[in-house]
Formats: sequence, structure tokens, C-alpha cells
Amino acid sequence: MTTPPLLPTLPGLSWSRHKKPGFNTRVASHVSGREVRVPLMAYPLYEFEAKYGLTSSATLFAGLQANSLQVLMGFFLQLQGQAGTFLYVDPDDNTITGQFLGDGSGATTTFQFVRALGGFVEPVSWVTTINNVYLNGVAQAGSSYSLAAPNTLAFSAAPAASAAVTADFSFAFNCRFLDDQMDFEEFMSNLWRLDSVKFRSVKSWLGG
Repeated sequence: MTTPPLLPTLPGLSWSRHKKPGFNTRVASHVSGREVRVPLMAYPLYEFEAKYGLTSSATLFAGLQANSLQVLMGFFLQLQGQAGTFLYVDPDDNTITGQFLGDGSGATTTFQFVRALGGFVEPVSWVTTINNVYLNGVAQAGSSYSLAAPNTLAFSAAPAASAAVTADFSFAFNCRFLDDQMDFEEFMSNLWRLDSVKFRSVKSWLGG
């Protein structure tokens, strides 16, 4: 599976930022006032909204990164708006430590990477780095496992029955832009702002 490009990390990313998990539920209302609710998604999609300060200069406003306007605009053009997908590393939500992935059966060699949020457990979108893998708390050699994109841990030999599989890893959200246009405004010479760029996660795995 081809890895999508990474959304550029630019110093002009500013507040406020928005992150909205969402589900799809079919609701049927009856004249009695009762409702039937059928969840159509087991796991949410996430919608993000961000704003940027940018510069079109290679030498001025170094704190915004040289030619950051061209970097971000070029990235949008490369993806042809909504058509392409990209990886977004959320600055506040990208690393998991000691995440339980499942118990070995003596035969299973693959485990899906998940993360727990409170009492809710969901698959992560795209694993970028595996830092450590443990069986019953014992770190395993890196040669004993591999990453199968986008989010599967594959062992060369099946973990023993009842062995707890845990991992430390980093991940990104696989996303697409929500619009085919992006509105850049130059408010001073060589200084630009992008007041709203919206994108949402797309599912990288089967089911859910």
C-alpha cells in the first residue's frame, strides 16, 4: 500500500484549531415519541479545521518558514483538492504508549493497531513508527515483527496463547480536504493568512 504524503508541518499553524469526531446514525421517530436508532458506523470519522499564517518570501519573516505559502498551496494543488489523501499528524494526538492490542492464540500472527480514549477503543488510521512491541511486558526484538500498512502489526512467529501483546507507536490520520478551493489572503506584503482549511479522516481499514 502506497503511503500518502504528509501534510507539511508549518510554524504558522495557529489557534484556534478544531477537531470533531462524528458518527452516522439512522433515527426513526414514531408518533408515540419513541425512537429507533441504528448506528451505521462502529468508529468515528474526524473532521479538522486549522488556520495558518504564511509568507511568500524566501528571506523575510523567517519564523513562518521560507516560502510557506508556496509549500502549502503546492501541497493542495498536488492533491487536486479533495481528490487525494494525505497523512495529518495531530500535534496533540499522535503517540501511544503501552497500548494493549490483544492476546496471542498460538496461531495468530497479525494484530490491528488500536488506541483507547477513555473507555472507547478504535483502530488508528495510519501507523507511522513502531517504537516497541511487548509480549507480557517483555520487549521484543525488532526483527521479530513488522508493520503492514496502514495499521497492522505482523509477527514472524505467532505469540504464545494468552500472551498479552502491547506496543508503543506513533500514528497519523489519513485525510482528504473537504473543499476543492483554498482561500489564501495577502493582508500585508509577503504576509498571507489562511483563515480556514478543513479536512476529514478517511478509513484506511476494512469494516467499521
